[in-house]
Amino acid sequence: MLTPLDEFYLNQQEPVKGTLLALRDFILGFNHDITAEWKYKTPFFYYRGKMFCYLWNHKKFIKPYIGIARSNNIDHPDLLLEKRVKMKILLINPYQDIPIETIREILDQAIANY
Repeated sequence: MLTPLDEFYLNQQEPVKGTLLALRDFILGFNHDITAEWKYKTPFFYYRGKMFCYLWNHKKFIKPYIGIARSNNIDHPDLLLEKRVKMKILLINPYQDIPIETIREILDQAIANY
């Protein structure tokens, strides 16, 4: 039986589905202390038991994104604040290669906040 977390990924349409699955695998492989959880009907990732980041689809830009928790003091030109108070997002274009180095830089800065 599939969990709601599994269903989230499987119910996506390509190319977003493949992009989200690749992002999930990258984030989980980034650090052994990162775990996947299903919170607020959203795929969240926790670092040492604390909210770290999440994956979602942006309705306005129609692109998947990584939402970074505790990102107030992360300064990266590709992060968007929008109307969020404590989280910035990184939009990912599902029709292009995933910007692995950019994600790595941002996740390194995010881990430094814990």
